Amino acid sequence: MAKPLYLTAGTLYTLLAAAKRQRVTGRKNMPQGGFVLAANHLSNVDPFTVGWCLWPRRQVWYMAKAELFTPWLAPAMRAIATFPVRRGEPDSEALRTALSLLQAGEIVGMFPEGTRRNKGLRKKFAPEPHTGTARIALMAGVPLVPVGVTGTDRLFSLRRISVAFGPPIPLDDLAGMPRKRAAEVATERLMSAIEQLVSGGDQVAT
Repeated sequence: MAKPLYLTAGTLYTLLAAAKRQRVTGRKNMPQGGFVLAANHLSNVDPFTVGWCLWPRRQVWYMAKAELFTPWLAPAMRAIATFPVRRGEPDSEALRTALSLLQAGEIVGMFPEGTRRNKGLRKKFAPEPHTGTARIALMAGVPLVPVGVTGTDRLFSLRRISVAFGPPIPLDDLAGMPRKRAAEVATERLMSAIEQLVSGGDQVAT
């Protein structure tokens, strides 16, 4: 069941997306059961951009930086189907939550780069791919699905919003590798797939 605030925010986003002629492709690539959904990150609305494409059939749960879970914001953050993660350090609690959701057949949405690709801003955490997304999929034994998003960084322009879901990343051949190397190879495959989806979205979104 969707969280009330998630439903409200998603409805508002849907109106905006409709006005901008959002284009969604590849929904047929979604597996049954739990899986990790991994997208590039351009804007704060990306979680809704991706998650709302699968509603009402499925809901996506997201990790969000722990700094947002203040006494004032925590209820709202949980109401939009997020759970906290401490960035830049191992977070066993966030890992347990993600694995529990996946084992329960839920979708966990993640942004492998960890932060938005804003240009011209000094950021504490640079947007570069991390292996945590792939590692969680490998640990849970669930599919890893790439998503390419374009247009959300220019919501007030005439640029179209595009969301492209790709087929699951091949992971079966990584079973015999050391855990760290398997996560690295899976991440390389994931980011390559996302870039291809983004390039395709750019072609139709401009």
